[in-house]
Amino acid sequence: MFQNYLKIALRNLWRNKAFSAINIFGLAIGMATCLIIMLFVMDELSYDRYNIKADRMVRLNFRAVLNGEKLETPTSAAPAAQTFLADYPEVQEATRLRPYGSPIVTYQNKTFKEESFAFVDANFFQVFTIPLLKGDAKAALQDPNTMVISQAIAKKYFGDQDPIGKVLQFKSEKTNYKITGVIDRVPTNSHFKFDFFASMASLPEAKETTWLSNNFFTYLVLQPGYNYKQLEAKLPLVVEKYMGPEIQKSMGMSLAQFRKKGDDAGLFLQPLADIHLHSNFTSDVGAAGDIRYVYIFSAIALFMLLIAAINFMNLSTAGASRRAREVGIRKVLGSVKGELIRQFLFESVLLTIIALLLAIVLVQVALPVFNELANKQLTMQFLKNIWVLTGLCLFGLLVGILAGSYPAFFLSSFRPVAVLKGKFSSGKESLSLRSGLVVFQFFVSIALIISTAVVYEQLTFIQNKKVGYSKDQLMVLHDTYLLGKQEEILRQKLLQDPRVGNASISSYLPVGPTNANNSVVFPDNNAAQSVSTYQYRVDYNYIPTLGMQLAAGRNFSKDFATDSAGMIINEAAAKAFGWGNNILGRKVTCFINNQGDKAIYQVIGVVKDFHFQSLHQRITPLLMMLNDNSGSLVVKAKTKDMAGLLTSIKEEWQNLTAEAPLTYTFMDERFAQTYQAEQKIGRILAIFAGLTVFIACLGLFGLAMFTAEQRTKEIGIRKVLGASLLNIVSLLSKDLLKLVLVANIIAWPLAWYAMQQWLQDFEYRTNISGWAFILAGVMAMLIALVPVSFLAIKAGVVNPVKSLRSE
Repeated sequence: MFQNYLKIALRNLWRNKAFSAINIFGLAIGMATCLIIMLFVMDELSYDRYNIKADRMVRLNFRAVLNGEKLETPTSAAPAAQTFLADYPEVQEATRLRPYGSPIVTYQNKTFKEESFAFVDANFFQVFTIPLLKGDAKAALQDPNTMVISQAIAKKYFGDQDPIGKVLQFKSEKTNYKITGVIDRVPTNSHFKFDFFASMASLPEAKETTWLSNNFFTYLVLQPGYNYKQLEAKLPLVVEKYMGPEIQKSMGMSLAQFRKKGDDAGLFLQPLADIHLHSNFTSDVGAAGDIRYVYIFSAIALFMLLIAAINFMNLSTAGASRRAREVGIRKVLGSVKGELIRQFLFESVLLTIIALLLAIVLVQVALPVFNELANKQLTMQFLKNIWVLTGLCLFGLLVGILAGSYPAFFLSSFRPVAVLKGKFSSGKESLSLRSGLVVFQFFVSIALIISTAVVYEQLTFIQNKKVGYSKDQLMVLHDTYLLGKQEEILRQKLLQDPRVGNASISSYLPVGPTNANNSVVFPDNNAAQSVSTYQYRVDYNYIPTLGMQLAAGRNFSKDFATDSAGMIINEAAAKAFGWGNNILGRKVTCFINNQGDKAIYQVIGVVKDFHFQSLHQRITPLLMMLNDNSGSLVVKAKTKDMAGLLTSIKEEWQNLTAEAPLTYTFMDERFAQTYQAEQKIGRILAIFAGLTVFIACLGLFGLAMFTAEQRTKEIGIRKVLGASLLNIVSLLSKDLLKLVLVANIIAWPLAWYAMQQWLQDFEYRTNISGWAFILAGVMAMLIALVPVSFLAIKAGVVNPVKSLRSE
């Protein structure tokens, strides 16, 4: 029986080559897209689950409310880890991680700038499941100035030599670290990614006892089966016991008084497995994902698969008349309905298996491109797993049965007497179902086109929005602190170059990786009006170099000796302080260290608000103080010959005998990189929208081909009676255009709502314009008209005599 089914199926597939090719290719693209998205979703959901203790690990986070402003950070105080370990028996282990900039690392004649350096506690590799290839995980980081590195770094600095015992020199810390361990690498599905892990015993900040400074990522391991919510319920006691006295000391009020005036401070826990997809912090230890995109891509995968299956069902039911006589003869010869159903389902499954094999090939070809777009390292290694292979086969079987179920039952239900007399009709029910499926195809296509257009519109809005400073022709020279006292000499030399407009020394930049100093201040020395602010340490040239505008007052000036205690604030700070227009000369009290010491600054100017964070966040209070803060040199160029200017800068750098190669970035590139995630999502969405449209076109082409074939005689008669080519095109396309109109009516409001929700994630966003909907509608019309018109014209130019003689 199986052999008979196979023979009939292969004959039918070969007899209807065009329909078979459309079905197989459409299904293959849909299944390939589904497989790629499945890999993406599995990877996103797998983050941090490589840890053996992942199900009982949590991160300790800090939250506060100051002057009505909510603040949440994924960090906590230095003593928190040991405190929880000592006070709460349900906490079995605790460890900390402290990222620490981008140091210049030297070994013999090799010098590199590294981007992945962190201090960790001695038990870090016992808490996180990152095995050491060399060294002892328990002892490697016990001593100060010891370090564990990745195998890639070991190869980079030491080649084939054994790295254990070797010493790396860190210029920025002016410290040498001895290598005591080597890991393979941090897993790609980890929320942090570092290549250098230095002993926390080397960091003086780690020994601080203050609870009001939050710079450490703290992880707790709870008892097996313990609900972290029970520990979270005890956190208010921790705040009262440890933070309360410090609030009393620094602000002159009790914790109860602090809360009574509407402010608050507290802690909360976050399960380790939730960090990657469920974090909403302005900054974190690594780039976070977004659970919404997991949902969006999963929905796209499902829709793509449904559209491909819909094509199969449409083409199978539309082509039913071709096999009507076959069914009639089989029934007359004794075939029962069940056998016919099995035959047609077998054909469907066979076609699906062929499509699945093609889909796997397509995934293999497309995966490198997708990895580049999504910044992933997805592989086809899952094919080596027998259970995964079994699952894929079952997946193909399920898709085949679902896609072929309606055609199978539909074809097997023909009455032999009717079809053998030539009275077969596809019936109103079949046409209604087919129309509904076509509407669904166009609904998905239109919604994706609108979504892609809105994403593009928002990204264009971001790129063109005035950010309050000039990011064009602005160059950042990194690590100029290596020049020591010659840093200022380099700045002066550059100012003598007519191609340079201005230059400023500061490691605080409004976009990209930068220093960050978030601190509580008191306007007018009033502790009851505490405000959380960002603070920049700048020089006299910072504001003019970046092209910022003053709203009131003046810039820092060497003519005023008192400017060492002066301050420039942004408009958001003036508003948060409640000063109205009476701003200049007012006083602001700031903490100057973690011990609670304070200094008073006098406001000398107000800078117009500029974006120093992502456009996802609104502009918050910012303070600028005059300070000798070496680190980077910001250069404003006034020439189009940037290559020539860079050559001159490199020569000056070498003349000053710098200890490392010059590294630089451009401010506009740093700005673009801030929204790299959105740009990649936009490109991926555009690709999926294009594939959806392509699959829909395949289905429409097949339907149009069948319709034109079925109406060959009608078209011939109409031509004899004087119908024009336009009349014939209109005849074959008007019903389809009605379905497109219905799909637009359904898709427009749903797409508008979905994109409104997506835009809510941006504090500064564009308005959804009508052109996105018009574009989607026009594209849908063209998608419908092009294949239908092509085949209508092809049928229309055929000699009517030939059409009328055909059977």
